[in-house]
Amino acid sequence: MIGPFTIDAVFPSFAQMGAAFGVDEVALQQTISLYLLAYAVMSLLHGPLSDALGRKPVMIVGLTVYALASAGAALSPGMGVLLACRMLQGASAGAGQIISRAVVRDVFDGHQAQRTMSQISMIFVLGPAVAPIIGGWLLGWDGWHGVFWFGVAYGVVLLVLVAFFTPETHPKANRTRFNGHELFGNLWLVWKLAPGRRLALVAGLAFGGQFMLISAAPIFIVTLLHRGANDFWILFVPLMAGVLAGSWVSGHLAGRADNRRLVSWGYAISLIGGVAMVVVALVPGTAVLPWIVMPIPVFTFGISVAFPIVTLAMLERYPTMRGAASSVQSFVSLICNAVISGVLAPLAGVSLPVLMAASLAFVVVAAALWAWHVAHVKPAADDNRTNTSLTPQEDQ
Repeated sequence: MIGPFTIDAVFPSFAQMGAAFGVDEVALQQTISLYLLAYAVMSLLHGPLSDALGRKPVMIVGLTVYALASAGAALSPGMGVLLACRMLQGASAGAGQIISRAVVRDVFDGHQAQRTMSQISMIFVLGPAVAPIIGGWLLGWDGWHGVFWFGVAYGVVLLVLVAFFTPETHPKANRTRFNGHELFGNLWLVWKLAPGRRLALVAGLAFGGQFMLISAAPIFIVTLLHRGANDFWILFVPLMAGVLAGSWVSGHLAGRADNRRLVSWGYAISLIGGVAMVVVALVPGTAVLPWIVMPIPVFTFGISVAFPIVTLAMLERYPTMRGAASSVQSFVSLICNAVISGVLAPLAGVSLPVLMAASLAFVVVAAALWAWHVAHVKPAADDNRTNTSLTPQEDQ
């Protein structure tokens, strides 16, 4: 959860950083969008590099750079240096998150892979959920610098765990050749056919609906609800409750229910929750606490039921290039999140109804793409097949 944790931990520090550097909220929002852009660009390399060099070396280098970048951010004398260090954080933080998905599929098959991915999804959501809470506590310890010193400690602990306690799961016999042409060729192979692109977009857009709320948390809590820096739990506790429950249900039903049907049910539940969010925000007298946050767990529950299954479906299509497949899926999601954070969240934050409607819109598009995928790709095509074996009908 190092990637999403690093996004949100700085939210409570925005006011202090703005005063320290003399910048406004829009400029501070770029600490998120630039982080995500760097994360997205490097996500295209982390997976293929792990396919060629092994999982552990790439994670070790990434965590080392992350710890150093966090120290640089803590010592930043100005906004320019801070933004540069945030970009380095983004460029390195994705190594663990992206490669961990490939590690799961290296080690586990079938239903066990789905259950494990669901458990990872629960841990993954703890990042954005607990980060603002911890960030608020750290604010009272060492001001905005404390958030980044915590990142240094976090990175060092993970570095030790990976270096000394994590086995290499991608043996040399299974690795791809280490050359630029093949690395980027594998990325293109993953992307070039429509079903793979569609799965990447489905996962990215659905999570984008949830990330709209996460990214707009400072606007939602401080500007629209008029609460303080220690009140981010008001949003993140219900959001996290829905994600944890949805991830648990997805893992619990692995092997007991048809995966495609589970995804469809998940998006249907999320759409119901999203419509409820918009209605509550529009009706006079309900766009206040606690009513305004009550539909959020339903919205995030549905997204989280579907997310592990869609992620595994993407990895299953490319059994010899799981790192590349994970990179493509992460890249699409991160580009979406960068646009949300830097552009859409500030625009949608003008009012509660607009913010809720924007979140819902992402899931509407994701659900439509999923319906298209189900209609055009046979179920077996998502199970242990590469995209080169698709029939012409499936390549749509």
